[in-house]
Amino acid sequence: FLQVLNEKKLQEVDSLWKEFETPEKANKIVKLKHFEKFQDTTEALAASTALVEGKLSKNLKKILKKIVAKDAHEQLAVADAKLGGVIKEKLNLSCIHSPMVTELMRGIRSQIEGLITGLPSREMAAMCLGLAHSLSRYKLKFSPDKVDTMIIQAISLLDDLDKELNNYIMRCREWYGWHFPELGKIITDNLTYCKCVRKVGDRSNFASSDVSDILPEEIEEDVKAAAEISMGTEVSEEDINNIIHLCDQVIEISEYRTQLYDYLKNRMMAIAPNLTVMVGELVGARLIAHAGSLLNLAKHPASTVQLLGAEKALFRALKTKRDTPKFGLIYHASLVGQSNAKNKGKISRMLAAKTALTIRYDALGENTSAEMGAENRLKVETRLRLLEERGIRRISGTGKALAKTDKYQNKSEVKVFDPSGDSTLPVVSKKRKIQEVDEQDTEVAVKAKKFKAEMKEATAVEDGEPVKKKKKKKDKEKQAEEEEVLSEELPTSPTIEVR
Repeated sequence: FLQVLNEKKLQEVDSLWKEFETPEKANKIVKLKHFEKFQDTTEALAASTALVEGKLSKNLKKILKKIVAKDAHEQLAVADAKLGGVIKEKLNLSCIHSPMVTELMRGIRSQIEGLITGLPSREMAAMCLGLAHSLSRYKLKFSPDKVDTMIIQAISLLDDLDKELNNYIMRCREWYGWHFPELGKIITDNLTYCKCVRKVGDRSNFASSDVSDILPEEIEEDVKAAAEISMGTEVSEEDINNIIHLCDQVIEISEYRTQLYDYLKNRMMAIAPNLTVMVGELVGARLIAHAGSLLNLAKHPASTVQLLGAEKALFRALKTKRDTPKFGLIYHASLVGQSNAKNKGKISRMLAAKTALTIRYDALGENTSAEMGAENRLKVETRLRLLEERGIRRISGTGKALAKTDKYQNKSEVKVFDPSGDSTLPVVSKKRKIQEVDEQDTEVAVKAKKFKAEMKEATAVEDGEPVKKKKKKKDKEKQAEEEEVLSEELPTSPTIEVR
């Protein structure tokens, strides 16, 4: 503990470093009031760990009660605001933390050898180095179950094993297919294929060998029948031995992969049980590996957790101004796979929000149970069920709440094309059209009769015959009427008798 002698010079924060350029100047600003050594490295490590975590150790609490309680009216300058809050709460001492205190602590550390007498510089450096090593070692050994480096390495190795297994199996099928091509179509399982090839070898041995422990009876009969009429080429015994050796490698790697998967499952349940319940072991491990650690993953918001693994697609969409992706690694979770294509975006968003909560609970919480993950998974499953039923269920009188939340869909009326606008001719009714057609026909008939009559007259003139004109009935009637009128108009004269 050091006591400040001149508080006025502490007000000038920017020039405070000048007061600690030499040990003599530093002694004019602060003075050693109390100094107490640690008994061993273990005690020093416990005190340092408590300070790092912002807690009050037992030794520091005793010293504060003895020394500082006498000067309770003065303020205690602390470098950590969290530690100052704990001291104020438990010992009721006024503490101060400001940029001035930070500069003061920096100056004290630079001149610590001059302020504390009786400690050689070599011993001081050795003690600081030993304490730093112990503190780093303690942080690594703090919780071996919480080390997520093992998960990152295990999931990376698991992915590498899958790639190598696929390459080996493809090579084995292609290699042995030259000798017995029909076997690849009959046996579809890769591990069973390799076990069968390793046990039998040459295809001629299938007739005499028993593979009932590997294959069912029906498939075994098909294999034996195909081996007798196979179209494959003959190979040497050395080639068969190399193929069998490759099959041994495939079987060993498959067994090791199964063992590694069990190890990863157990490790994930120990480190992140709630995350494992939400998205599964493989997806949870890939999220942790992509973020770097469980703590880094806990710092990400739910939107980032949703798009982890799709960064390239996200930035490409932002650059081209297109739709951004809706999911990344979380797409492989079972809950997203259960939903249909329409609801995958909604479920992935909700799953990412609940997953972010479970990650923080696993990384920062003290409880190791998986109850929270099970509750959140149940909520997501309920939401998924509602979304799936909403597309199937019809709105009834009882479903008023459902009817309010349904999306409005506009129903467009079907309109028939009106062909009247295509023609610019005037529209005439059907009756009018029929009358016009009849009049035209009569006119044509009259003209035809006149033409025939004219033709007859012309032929008669040429022959020299007199032309007889037919009087029409109407003309006769008119002539008769005119004669009657004339007879009425003439005066009646007296009759004269001549004798």
